[in-house]
Amino acid sequence: MAANTKSGFAQVNGLQMYFEIHGDGEPLILLHGGVAASEVFGPNLLALAKSRQVIVVHLQGHGYTKDIDRPLRFESMADDVGALITYLKLEKADVLGYSLGGGVALQALIRHPASVRRLIVVSAAMAHDGSYPEVNAAFDAMGVHAAQIAQNIKGSPLGKLYPEVNWENLLRKIGQMESQNFDWSAQVKQVKSPIELIFADADSIRPEHIVAFYEALGGGKRDAGLDGSLRPAARLGIVPGATHYNILSTTMVAEMALAFLSHAV
Repeated sequence: MAANTKSGFAQVNGLQMYFEIHGDGEPLILLHGGVAASEVFGPNLLALAKSRQVIVVHLQGHGYTKDIDRPLRFESMADDVGALITYLKLEKADVLGYSLGGGVALQALIRHPASVRRLIVVSAAMAHDGSYPEVNAAFDAMGVHAAQIAQNIKGSPLGKLYPEVNWENLLRKIGQMESQNFDWSAQVKQVKSPIELIFADADSIRPEHIVAFYEALGGGKRDAGLDGSLRPAARLGIVPGATHYNILSTTMVAEMALAFLSHAV
């Protein structure tokens, strides 16, 4: 861990939520995807921490945050994030969420609008049918294969990094959560805060859904005009040559995020 990095545990909603703080500046909370934790952000974490105070959290049952007797739900984890913002005595924070963490981030804005300044959703859907059918089918079957997948993880670098995680239980909970039907499009249309959507050009999210997500935020309605004055507040970024699974392997997401966050409201 770098010398200018702090870490700790926040007592929120019955959780001992692990967090790390990197760098200085305006606070930016990073929310990881399912199964893995903060390491998923790769080079983006350090790129963001050059100009921001980056707060990386481990969500319920992930990484160093131990699980509790509670199902995994986007809404409850979003409430954990809202409680963390209060715990850290932040007036507001920007939030960037990837995959599962993108859904948590979106719910954090919907449920705690006074605490979230700007939002960046990376490779996540606003509705269950936003993912390709084969992706949802894999989550539906996750409980059946959880024991074998967990055994494989235990011997992997991820398993050695977090040896105390109950991988089988975590996989079952993720499968149950991701199999739930949801549609947040009505709430998304009511959002007032600036949002940036970032996807891979070969994402696990269907392109039709990406367009619908952007349209729900006011995008794609008309030409922005020669001076750009008619463009929407929302932004849409596509990372070329990337997939849902490697979109964070370069700093392109960080570059898009910083450009968005530095833009005057």
